[in-house]
Amino acid sequence: MKRSLLTKLLLILLLFPGINGCNNTSKKKHSNKIAVVISTLNNPWFVVLGESAAARARELGYDAQIFDSQNNSAKEAEHFDNIIAMGYDAILFNPTDADGSVLNVKRAKEAGIPTFCMDREINSRDAATTQLLSDSFTGCVKLGQYFVRQMAKKGNYVEILGLVGDNNTWNRSNGFHSVVDEFPGLKMAAQQSADFDRNKAMDVMETIMQANPNIDAVFCGNDAMALGAYQAVLAAGKTDKVKIFGFDGSKDAIDGIAAGKIAATVMQFPVLMSRTSADLADQYIKGKRDFSTKTPVEVVLVTSENVSKYQTEK
Repeated sequence: MKRSLLTKLLLILLLFPGINGCNNTSKKKHSNKIAVVISTLNNPWFVVLGESAAARARELGYDAQIFDSQNNSAKEAEHFDNIIAMGYDAILFNPTDADGSVLNVKRAKEAGIPTFCMDREINSRDAATTQLLSDSFTGCVKLGQYFVRQMAKKGNYVEILGLVGDNNTWNRSNGFHSVVDEFPGLKMAAQQSADFDRNKAMDVMETIMQANPNIDAVFCGNDAMALGAYQAVLAAGKTDKVKIFGFDGSKDAIDGIAAGKIAATVMQFPVLMSRTSADLADQYIKGKRDFSTKTPVEVVLVTSENVSKYQTEK
């Protein structure tokens, strides 16, 4: 009887291996797919970021799909719902909001899908596997120092901010002000958000100049807004009076510096960030688990003095 009972128990364990939970932990099967979620594709800089990430993932042997959140947190949440349902292996992520995007990343983590933030960060130390970020604060310290020299320590300026929910907006603004605010002759006439959008920046700059006609400079949180501000200044016939400063190092801004339209920008390296993020995701999928929480990426100040060095770079 004892031998018969033991035999039956062994047969049950063989037929239903899930019963032996301690020795047969279920593992997530690889789908061989990587998702690339970008805050917006209505900006050439983010197009480069997304396409470079997807291209590198494909080089590594994965199917890669780009999801455009259109700067809309609700649409971003929908993308994460679909990505989780379809069982992607990893997410290369450019968030829409530092706080609002945390929940999406946590949901993916609970589903066993690691997230690798690119360029923009989320306000969580453990939700994302790692965050690869440009050193925006230090870059704008350098830009602020150049701004002070170009302005000879005096004049009225405008600041056009990016998305107020994005940490990059405030890292750049704070880096800039950590230098410029030390010079009482430099006075900020207005500060307003244009959501990193070129057309909005043009409208914002037009409105500001109507109320403040004696503007000497404008500092913009990205190059798209700097180019929008330039359009407004051009329409007002003041390109010889207003110096424009941006951030990103986009091709249009670099060309603008070479042509004397833009005073300076800070160059980021989206291709480096995105390709490195794809490499890290590949390493995770293959078993690596020890990643740094954040990895800063150095940026470079570009002015008329050194612009020729960067005109052919992407």
